[in-house]
Amino acid sequence: MVKVVILGASGGIGQPLSLLLKLNEKVTDLALYDIVNSPGVAADLSHINTPAKVTGYLPPNDGLKNALTGAHTIIIPAGIPRKPNMTRDDLFKTNAGIVRDLAIGISQHAPNAFILVISNPVNSTVPIVAEVLKKHNVFNPKKLFGVTTLDVVRASTFVGEVTGHDSRDIRVPVVGGHSGITIIPLLSKASPPHSFSQAQIDALTNRIQYGGDEVVKAKEGAGSATLSMAQAGARFANAILNASVKGEAGIIEQSYVHLDADEDGGKQLKPKIDGLDYFSSSVELGINGVTKIHQLEDLTPHEESLLKAAIPELRGNINKGIAFIREDPKL
Repeated sequence: MVKVVILGASGGIGQPLSLLLKLNEKVTDLALYDIVNSPGVAADLSHINTPAKVTGYLPPNDGLKNALTGAHTIIIPAGIPRKPNMTRDDLFKTNAGIVRDLAIGISQHAPNAFILVISNPVNSTVPIVAEVLKKHNVFNPKKLFGVTTLDVVRASTFVGEVTGHDSRDIRVPVVGGHSGITIIPLLSKASPPHSFSQAQIDALTNRIQYGGDEVVKAKEGAGSATLSMAQAGARFANAILNASVKGEAGIIEQSYVHLDADEDGGKQLKPKIDGLDYFSSSVELGINGVTKIHQLEDLTPHEESLLKAAIPELRGNINKGIAFIREDPKL
């Protein structure tokens, strides 16, 4: 039995994400939790003729506990969306508290589950979850992931538009973090290889880093990147399920992880990133989560400059998340 839990299932990301997971035949039990509307979303999805049983939970009557109990994989899109002129960091104050409370529930009721964090700002919310798990003595860095897959999806799409190749066949590693200048597209490692002009590199890098702003502006204040984020979240969840449930080997995705997830790989990577504990890296997945963190090798001078610019921002984001929990009187 494979139980997947979506925390924040009634929101702009949560609903399409729930639909995509209902269509994933590896899922046998889909539990939806939110502060409103989740039973209705569950009832709607339950009419789709795929194997997953769908249940919806609200906070009363131990709803969070019942949703989480027995979870294999937990996906967290909960929180408020970005609005025009709002950065991901502006979301911190509200979303940090939401993620903290959900992480407390996970530590108590599903400490061994895979945890996939979508809630922004991911650079800070993943450390928040980790610190909560540490306080409950259940932190397993191999099973905690910040979902940065949308940056990878965007890179494939935008490179396809420039090169004329089918974007489904394009892979561009995107490392670093999940906001603005912390997003580092490694265009020199695009597959299939392509020779870009410096003007193309600059334009693509900027668009990949700030693609979310493009959506927020186009929606004119009515929302942020919800549908594309749902697809990216479902894609990463499917990779986790393929590795952990089906036992498929050689699955490599980019994800924002604690570098203790691969002690040897993390130690090798840390000097390159000025000792950061969290970084979006190419990680190899296995039945127990992260099996290997791949190194940053043969970067171009341009990519080195992007890395140098990202590190101070990432450090500030990470420290902000850690401080939020360490200074929290509730914990």
